[in-house]
Amino acid sequence: MADVAVQINTSPEVPIDQERGSLTQGQLIWRRFLRNRLAVAGGIVVLIFYVVMVVFPGFFSTYNYTIQREDHLYMPPQWPQWVDEEGKFHLRPFVYGFDTELDFETFEWVHVKDTSQKYPIYFITRGEQYRLFGLFRTNIHLMGVEEPGTFFLFGTDDLGRDLYSRILHGGQISLTVGLVGVILTIILGSVLGTVSGYYGGVIDNIIQRIVELLMSFPDIPLWAALAAALPPEWSPAKTFFAISVILSLRNWTGLARQVRAKILAYREEDYALAAQAMGASDRRIILIHMLPNAASHIVVIATLSIPGMILAETSLSFLGLGIQPPIVSWGVLLQQAQQVSVVLERPWLLLPGLFVVLAVLSFNFLGDGIRDAADPYSN
Repeated sequence: MADVAVQINTSPEVPIDQERGSLTQGQLIWRRFLRNRLAVAGGIVVLIFYVVMVVFPGFFSTYNYTIQREDHLYMPPQWPQWVDEEGKFHLRPFVYGFDTELDFETFEWVHVKDTSQKYPIYFITRGEQYRLFGLFRTNIHLMGVEEPGTFFLFGTDDLGRDLYSRILHGGQISLTVGLVGVILTIILGSVLGTVSGYYGGVIDNIIQRIVELLMSFPDIPLWAALAAALPPEWSPAKTFFAISVILSLRNWTGLARQVRAKILAYREEDYALAAQAMGASDRRIILIHMLPNAASHIVVIATLSIPGMILAETSLSFLGLGIQPPIVSWGVLLQQAQQVSVVLERPWLLLPGLFVVLAVLSFNFLGDGIRDAADPYSN
């Protein structure tokens, strides 16, 4: 019988991609996240907002956001320019000066651009003092012009305060106000939702009745009642943060119900039943098998809760129930846009609303991207 040469393939067939098989779970999540361009863009915008507005608002601002200027009331924005009225290009950007004149039809002071006055914009320059991290006094700013020139990038408000600097410092309040509430929401919602779904029975009924009771309270009347009940000697910022913490104790209910639904499905899976059969404790089953599977859902709820808190702060401050002057936030800045006549004549006062929209959209895109990246069944 003739010998038959048999060629044996020693490399086993791998059902998954070799490159994927060599990556850790964290690396796979990161690669899936990078493929989502909207999520990456949202993450970049969120990072820029927190660096510029939360960490270094004084450095990136052009003026002290509290100083009032009687000669610059409702001054229009001064956009940087590289080409002057004569068509000449300048390597260093500049802004034109303004002359203040009286409008005899409305009897209001108006600002008219004076093309004969050019003020170069300097970077890493000295200006008005501020406190870095709230501790150290310094006067170094990212950009500015030399006096008697002015550089109001987004114009000024009714008291002559620089709107660009006020938007940056207002973002410091609006972007951080929801962090404590979100942390409490995640802790309470995850723990109570997991306990309710895993144990069921009487425990589940008690937690769900508490959830239904808390969800029955309307937000705005509750906010108004709490604002009136807090000590009047508290500062506006302290009062608002206190109300935010109290309201976060109600906002965990939505997350708790969603986590409960996830746990109800997970506890019937084969891996959970096998762990119970092997004598694993309830604590181990919850921490090792239940919560990691619900992590992607919890993360996206956390990222989506932050824009919800931003919108809540903006809406309530706009209605006069949240942050109040002299504390500044995006909602406080939008209070001046309540009159239609003011908006029509001075549309730059609506710019804080643009930053609210950008922040909310960026958080939503980031949350969706994290959810898809953390999903083990995504491609």
